[in-house]
Amino acid sequence: MIRNAELKSLTTISAEMRDLAERARARKLKPNEYQGGSSAISNLGMYGVREFSAIINPPHATILAVGATRRAPVEAEDGAVKFISQMTVTLSCDHRVVDGALGAELLAAFKTFVEKPVTALV
Repeated sequence: MIRNAELKSLTTISAEMRDLAERARARKLKPNEYQGGSSAISNLGMYGVREFSAIINPPHATILAVGATRRAPVEAEDGAVKFISQMTVTLSCDHRVVDGALGAELLAAFKTFVEKPVTALV
């Protein structure tokens, strides 16, 4: 679990995630390193799953389900058809803790960061 992520740089978060993943694969994580937290991410996209809804595990208030990217045709401004990479994400919220409107704001911010990653650095 990445604690106090809002206070850390992307480089620090990335290094911590890499370390946690390596130790998780080796089954060397301590319970305090994976328990608690307020939000979680479930990524089945790496297995080719395009979209799904993840179930919240207490004490988390939200969980973001990330699906696989796919090429999709869309209409361009000039009326032509172009192909884009598209990914489906679904946010599940415990409405006792996080209102759905606040969850929608989180998804909008996530969309901005994914479409324009440089904004995460500002």
